[in-house]
Amino acid sequence: MIEAIVLAGGQGTRLRAVVGDLPKPMAAINGRPFLWWLMTRLHQQHVGRVILSVGYKSAAIRDYFGDSFAGMEVSYCVENEPLGTGGAMKFALEEASEANVIVLNGDTYADVNLLDLMGEFDSAGVDLAVAVTYLNTIGRYGAIVIDEKSNTITGFDEKQGLAAGHINAGVYCLRRDIFVKYSAPAKFSFERHFVPKELGMLRAIAFRGVGAFIDIGVPEDYMLAQTLIPTLAARIADGLPNVLP
Repeated sequence: MIEAIVLAGGQGTRLRAVVGDLPKPMAAINGRPFLWWLMTRLHQQHVGRVILSVGYKSAAIRDYFGDSFAGMEVSYCVENEPLGTGGAMKFALEEASEANVIVLNGDTYADVNLLDLMGEFDSAGVDLAVAVTYLNTIGRYGAIVIDEKSNTITGFDEKQGLAAGHINAGVYCLRRDIFVKYSAPAKFSFERHFVPKELGMLRAIAFRGVGAFIDIGVPEDYMLAQTLIPTLAARIADGLPNVLP
């Protein structure tokens, strides 16, 4: 069974002016919550169980999705206070049952073939596989540094204004026990604190099979997503490549 964690605890502060007082994953995209589009894509890829890591106004998410969605079991890990992406991930992994788990950010739509991601993770025998995508302008995100020969992640460049490069697309395959051998605190950022700090010991590879990437974190990109995500979903339903024109 494929098991996935969706980090859905964001408040959506930067979107408040356009979406109101909702958890960020519940921001409407073409009449449906953004999280509905993510969950639908997980269902299409035969995910059997989804753990929703929730916090801010978690009742809005629980009331909408309940205990199942499109045949997938849905369970919840509720943060009583913000834990950061790493803390939320660590907390939710305690509820996971599979040895290897998919983790997704709840505010980005990165279309990834999960079986391919898990296959590369397995064959490489690593602790972590990070889906990466190439952007012409990455100043908002910072770059992931990849060793081209081994495909291992060797570092992160947070410098602003870089013209182009690979960024973290917010989809991971990792071992359920990834944090066991590290002394991670209760609150921390997975991408900014844990992974860069532990790269000397952590075995991490880049997965480049991202067909489309949309981040709804700022109002202008959220408005673009109103048409881009439904267009992508229609292409996938029609059996077309998962890329956007």
